Amino acid sequence: MQTAPEPHRFAADEQPLFPGSPYSPRHPQLRRLGYGLIALLMGISATLGNALVTVNVPNLAGALGVYVVEASLLPAVYVAFNACANLMLIKARAQFGIPAVTTSLLLAYMLATLVQILLPGYHSAILVRAASGLAAAGLTTMTIYNLLQALPPKVRPVALAVGIVIPQFGTPIARLFPVEMLALSAWQGLHFIEMGIALLALAVMHLVPLPPSDRLKVFQPLDFLTFSLLLPATLLLCAVLSMGRYLWWTDTPWLGWALVASIILVVAAVLIEHRRAKPLLQISWVASKDILRFAGVAVLVRLALAEQTYGAVGLLSSSGLTNDQLRWLFFWVLLAMVLGAVIVVLLLNPTRLPVLVVSAALAIALGAWLDSQSNNLTRPEQLYWSQALLGLGTALFIGPSLLYGFGRMMQRGPDYQITFLVLFSVTQNLGGLAGSAMLGSYQVIATRAHALALSEKVLAADPQAAARLQGGAGRLAGVIADPVLRSAQGNGLLGAALQREAAALAFNDVFQLVAALALLTAAYVAIANLRRALIQRRQAAREAAPA
Repeated sequence: MQTAPEPHRFAADEQPLFPGSPYSPRHPQLRRLGYGLIALLMGISATLGNALVTVNVPNLAGALGVYVVEASLLPAVYVAFNACANLMLIKARAQFGIPAVTTSLLLAYMLATLVQILLPGYHSAILVRAASGLAAAGLTTMTIYNLLQALPPKVRPVALAVGIVIPQFGTPIARLFPVEMLALSAWQGLHFIEMGIALLALAVMHLVPLPPSDRLKVFQPLDFLTFSLLLPATLLLCAVLSMGRYLWWTDTPWLGWALVASIILVVAAVLIEHRRAKPLLQISWVASKDILRFAGVAVLVRLALAEQTYGAVGLLSSSGLTNDQLRWLFFWVLLAMVLGAVIVVLLLNPTRLPVLVVSAALAIALGAWLDSQSNNLTRPEQLYWSQALLGLGTALFIGPSLLYGFGRMMQRGPDYQITFLVLFSVTQNLGGLAGSAMLGSYQVIATRAHALALSEKVLAADPQAAARLQGGAGRLAGVIADPVLRSAQGNGLLGAALQREAAALAFNDVFQLVAALALLTAAYVAIANLRRALIQRRQAAREAAPA
């Protein structure tokens, strides 16, 4: 009679770090290469679908039959679900297993995309973005898990740093897609690409499956109550941040009420978690000085990085440029991100993490300062270096910052894993949304101020202004016969030119603000680490001194 083979016994150094994470056995080189390629595909798949939507929001608004302000809610829904996903996904993986959870997320994403293809509309588009946010959280974690299998034990910290950088490639890659491909059949081409992304991720996940993981019963009833409070709170906050600059903050009462409701829900969730015996979130740890400093720096850098997604693109869009004309710009941004990932791999060391973060902030500051020399004739070619610096800064910052926070979490133990990952996700997701909201609002205010200042200098008695008005009216002579109407149209052309110049000057103000913000962040991190080093040196001197 044939007996069943004994189950494989994993060595002590092959045990998973956390419940729900896979074991780390020794793999042959070919299998390691497979895990590395899968990590690359999954990382890009995690964010590419949403990036395709985000960079085409104005065009999608028309296809969906809504205003741009309503379409701006689509990326906000993604951000909210992505930021809150780890509240439940970490425990779900521990209780049900990695394959089951990730497969369920990808199937939900595919089903939502299919609904959008068959029944296109605004509400089904929101459903797709929610499913995309959840799937992206799962795929980002899978990227790191696969890299952990691909790398030898000595360099596995690199998997954390690089695993969080790879999903950042999604945005520049989305800019490389031809608009004609996406706009096929009233933008159904975009949704077919999203479905293809989910199918590809599902296929490669099962092509080289991860090692098994331990499964435990970890969910508690109050976990679902906390999630049911924090998810709507985050949705309301994201809605306010995404729509505030369009509807304007002080002109729309419901924005204030939504913000108040969001705060009430967050406070209720915090009170529940603070009083639990086994909390989902470690509130006291989040409120500690070290973690608050970490979160503050993460948010500040993410605010500054919004210069690329809002500032540079906004400046070029105000001059009438479209995505097709920005391809080479974002090709260089993508190369700079890859270079940043290589630098992180080569220089990664616990003692160098602050240096990498300071370098990232300085790269962002230099890029923003170079952009501040722009005008309404600036084209993508003039922004290659500056935007490449911002791409480099993204890669240099996000990986080391994740590793720094992970080290602080490891000092506390596995019970703090959910808290740290949710905190990191919130700082990056909400930080990016808040950055666009802040820079967009500042640009609107600055544009009005510059337009007023420029209009005060344009006098009818000024020979140059009079010549410009006459020239504008003259160009319309063959189209408009009425001289009064022709003169009014000429005045309108001058007003439009004045508005373009005011917008360009306002974007320069935005770039200067970002440069100052990044410089202050670099100075703060440098001073804080210098102070910590001096304190440690004094303590070492006291311990070495004879009694």
